[in-house]
Amino acid sequence: MNKDTFYTLLDIPAHATSAEIDVAYQCQRDRYSAERVAALGDEFRAIAEARNAELEHAYAVLSDAERRRAYDAGTDSALEARPPAQRNSGLSQREWLMAGGGALAGLLIIAIVWVLAGQSAGAALPPAAQTNRPAPDFALPGLDGRTVRLSDYRGKVVLLNFWYTGCEPCREETPALEAAYKKLAPQGFEVIGMNVRANERRGTDGDADIRTFVEAHGVTYPVALDSDSQSGRDYQVYVLPTSLMIDREGKIRYLLFSATTTEAVEALFTKLQQETSAGR
Repeated sequence: MNKDTFYTLLDIPAHATSAEIDVAYQCQRDRYSAERVAALGDEFRAIAEARNAELEHAYAVLSDAERRRAYDAGTDSALEARPPAQRNSGLSQREWLMAGGGALAGLLIIAIVWVLAGQSAGAALPPAAQTNRPAPDFALPGLDGRTVRLSDYRGKVVLLNFWYTGCEPCREETPALEAAYKKLAPQGFEVIGMNVRANERRGTDGDADIRTFVEAHGVTYPVALDSDSQSGRDYQVYVLPTSLMIDREGKIRYLLFSATTTEAVEALFTKLQQETSAGR
């Protein structure tokens, strides 16, 4: 087991203070609380229970100064109390909540009991979860200082992309999103990059990281800062990147749980356009 696994579970650096460990532990416990996952089905509840066991053990070790020193030194004594069923899981908190891997995304799709769009809409569509529910509105500070409101884009198809700068699949898909935006914007398409600000460095350093990312990838679509992660909770985002396709009436229609492509975005946009035309 890698010695930084417990730190990864709590999403903290190896030099975190005791106070930071306490705060991180409570944050992760809240993320996996029974109340939060109650509506997501038995499979996701099982995942949450397993992760809570991991968190409990990580916190027990890191919050105890002597056990933490032993753990950091690479000795096995700090790990002996680890529950046998969980010792070799190897899955970090970021892997569960922030990975772009198809297997993890697929597990969440099953847990939330969504139907793959490809099963009902034909082979032409890319793999995407299909739903039909109102998109929660938001008014968030934009990277350029202006407020980004979802309601301002009513009448357009909007792709809402949750991301952060340290996410490899996010870096992979950003050029594809920009290409889709440039190609489809004249037809009534919009992209909003929803930065998960809690995953960035605090203060101006984090702001600088976001700006550097946006500039390096030539992003011209609006970027909103989900500073308190409320929008992530409203949209039930559990993996990063996650992209949601919102139709012209403001309803979430498709969800993508891994790095997407320009072609995939265009296919989903075209499908929504066809539905709009057919409804006239």
